[in-house]
Amino acid sequence: MLSVQVSDLKTDGFPGIIKPMNTTFIRAAAVLLLLCAAAAAGSYALAQDQPKSAAPPVLVLAVMCETIENFKPVNQAVVFSISLGRVYCFTAFDPVPEKNDIYHRWYRQDRLISNAKLALNPPKWSSFSSMQLRDVDKGAWRVEIVDSQGMIMKTLRFSISD
Repeated sequence: MLSVQVSDLKTDGFPGIIKPMNTTFIRAAAVLLLLCAAAAAGSYALAQDQPKSAAPPVLVLAVMCETIENFKPVNQAVVFSISLGRVYCFTAFDPVPEKNDIYHRWYRQDRLISNAKLALNPPKWSSFSSMQLRDVDKGAWRVEIVDSQGMIMKTLRFSISD
């Protein structure tokens, strides 16, 4: 706790002669000083209470592939046959400092088709999402890998053909 003592007396430069000072001015100055000190202490306390956010997860691999086996991408490509029936987006993160979510946003010809929310856990994590393919799905696609704050980490472009 901060305390301030204010004297109501002044000497005006003459030793031994003490004159009363304007007490309203002194009280106003003391209140102003207390308010400034409290504001500074409050700002410091707020800064100390803010949680320090850990570094974001680091994306080390992002690929489109035909399938996933033993939690690894198989047959990475940028053009896929519709006859596959399904295509996969695989992502790997290292390190993952804290639990976090990412999103795989699937777009067909600039139209959002799916927004898959995927959980990441420390210390490193791999995840994938997939899209079932139909005849009407031929054409240009992209998957945006997006962090929990909505920032695009990477965009994968691919196409589906006959």
